[in-house]
Amino acid sequence: MGEVVSFASNGGTASGYLAKPASGSGKGVIVIQEWWGLNGNIKGIADRFAAEGFVALAPDMYHGKVTAEPDEAGKMLMALNIGQAAKDLQGAINYLKDLTGAPVGTVGFCMGGALSLFAACNNGPAVGACVDFYGGHPAVTYNWDGLTAPVLGIWASDDAFVNPNVPGYDKALTERGKKHEFITYPNTHHAFFNDEHTDGSYNAEAAADAWNKTLAFYRANL
Repeated sequence: MGEVVSFASNGGTASGYLAKPASGSGKGVIVIQEWWGLNGNIKGIADRFAAEGFVALAPDMYHGKVTAEPDEAGKMLMALNIGQAAKDLQGAINYLKDLTGAPVGTVGFCMGGALSLFAACNNGPAVGACVDFYGGHPAVTYNWDGLTAPVLGIWASDDAFVNPNVPGYDKALTERGKKHEFITYPNTHHAFFNDEHTDGSYNAEAAADAWNKTLAFYRANL
């Protein structure tokens, strides 16, 4: 359904997977990868957004690198240049905003969830709504004061990697009067939305509900 596109990134060029609805137009959503890279799962999520009427762009944060090995994925996550990632995300947001003519949504999963919130904090009114699926990255810090978009945070009940940070996020957003809603799904684990996982972490019921809430959130705010 989609195609590979290139966009400007602070004097350089980055690329991503662009999926459009049958109508050819719609509200824009930036879809940000897990630590595995821009793989078939993330492209499939972009396609799902397109099927729901959105124009979805999944930027390639690893610039061509993809893995299915957890150890390698962990190394790639830690090697991510956050400064370059900020530029790539800004480029993707500007590209999609110009293409659609309106502020865009951001959504990401695991590492991408952290980058979704990071991008929303750094790009002001260009981001109209932010969804963070159990986001975490040890090198990412948030410019809470720069956030103008409402945030939907989606968390798993059993997630030792991410959950220790969530109360701090809630406190920072609440103190600043930032509109946000945090939902924790009971009896779920990190990456419960990823239907390609065979380790038992995928939870079909929670994933379906989180997907519907994400769509409703974008339709209300974009």
